[in-house]
This record gives sequence, structure tokens and C-alpha cells, in this order.
Amino acid sequence: MSERAGGPAAMKPTVAPGRVKEVTSVSNPIVKDIRALALKKGRDETGLFLAEGLKLVLDAVDAGWKMETLLVSRARLPESELLQKAAARAVASGADLLECSEKVLAAVARRDNPQGAIGVFHRHLTPLDRLDPGADGLLVVLDRVRDPGNLGTVLRTADAAGARGVVLVGDCVDPFSLETVRATMGSIFAVPMARASEEAFLAWRRRFAGLVVGTHMKGDTDYRAPNYAGRPVALVMGNEQAGLGEAMAGACDTLVRIPQVGKADSLNLAVATGLMIFEARRSVLKLAEASR
Repeated sequence: MSERAGGPAAMKPTVAPGRVKEVTSVSNPIVKDIRALALKKGRDETGLFLAEGLKLVLDAVDAGWKMETLLVSRARLPESELLQKAAARAVASGADLLECSEKVLAAVARRDNPQGAIGVFHRHLTPLDRLDPGADGLLVVLDRVRDPGNLGTVLRTADAAGARGVVLVGDCVDPFSLETVRATMGSIFAVPMARASEEAFLAWRRRFAGLVVGTHMKGDTDYRAPNYAGRPVALVMGNEQAGLGEAMAGACDTLVRIPQVGKADSLNLAVATGLMIFEARRSVLKLAEASR
């Protein structure tokens, strides 16, 4: 491993520049520390997480998320202008740049054929009381969601529909796991996200002046029936297997169902949440489309 002060000649750092290192060994102590971020324990101890792929890295940087380290493919760096720009931005911001072998990138990404950039970022959550849906915005509340793909897809859908935030209640999957971050396709950096215990959420709900709608097997209202327009809305979605807990269901103003005609006994959580999000945002999205 070698180390250079600053970076390539094309880089022009404007603040305290990061270090540039060449790393070829998976047993390198720095690589070992970064690989530990694939585990929740490592993320909790450091407050850091991984984002794989140039798009995710650039989305995070553009959204103002603090980068600690950027790993790039040493072989692909000379051929990719975008990779070079990402490397320059990392060093200029004070992050360390690791020019890595493909073997190192694969070990960190935990898969073959990794993408050419992996960013190490500081985690960021918004306190629940600071989530602001505005006069007619939407918050998505997830009760004990356990699947990283479902959570990632919900964050991506919430972003697409212009939701003002996502609230994770209770024992939810870690939103900063490598699998969840991948599934968001960068939306984790765009949608404010809060975590809360069930007790803390219920206390917040008592202060929430908008409409709270939950999906439930006992719901007797079609999900299209409530008037979602013109007021803040919180959509409450339950666990993949158990649905909404009793206390969470009791906190809703209305319990709704999504009609089904086939033999399936339930919808995938991410699909059901997507239907609810776009139904709740239908009037707002129509207005946005009409103004284009």
C-alpha cells in the first residue's frame, strides 16, 4: 500500500483534502474496518454505512451527506471521467480515497462483479418531531418492517411520489444495511427518515392533526374511499407477516383494505404501500402533471 498527499494532478481541493491510498490486499486493516460495516454491529459502533455504486455515491454527495471514505476501482479510474470526478470531490471534501483492486471491492460489496465505487458515509436520521408533512403532505409509517428489499422499495416509492418522510416504528430492519441502501436506488438520501419506538410514535400521533390511515385485514373501507386531499396524511403499514399491531391499528382514524379478486391471501408489503402512497398523493400528482 502506498500513500500520496492530496490526489491526482487534476484535483483541486478547496477544503482540507483527504488522503489518497492504494489498497490491494483484503487483509489491510482499513479494508477490514470497512468490511465490518456490512454488519449492523459495525454500523452501530461507528455511525457509518456503505453505499455501493457511482450513482448512489453521487446522489449522497449531492444531497449533502458526509462522506468518510470513497473506494474506487484502480483499474477503472483512468477510463471513467465520472469516477475521476467523484474521486476529486471526495478528496476535496476531506474524505479519504482508496484506489482498490477488484478483489478488495468484491470483498467489501460482498458479491462478485462489484461496481466501481463504494462510499462510506455517516448515518443520518431526522428526529420524529422534526418531520414536517406541511399542510397537505404525506408521511409513510412502517410498523416492524423486516425485509430490506421491501424497505428499500418503499423509500424509493415514497421519493417518487414526493412523500415528506418515512417513519420506522419498533423493531424494523436497519435502513442502512447494504441490501436496503441498494434497493433504494439513492432515494435513502432524498427522503427524511425517522426511527421511533411504538410508545414514542403513539405519543407523536396524539399531537398529529392530520388523517391517519392504516391497512388492516379487519378494515371495512376501500382504500380509495378516504378523502386524502387538502390535509396532512400519515399512512400506517404493518409487518409483512403479522400486519399492524393492535396499538398501531387503534391509533388510526380509518382502517382500509385493498380489494383483491384472485386467490392470493395478501399483497407484498412494498406493493401495497405503493398503491396506498399513490392513492393518497393522487390529487397532488395530478396538479403537478397539469402544471407541466
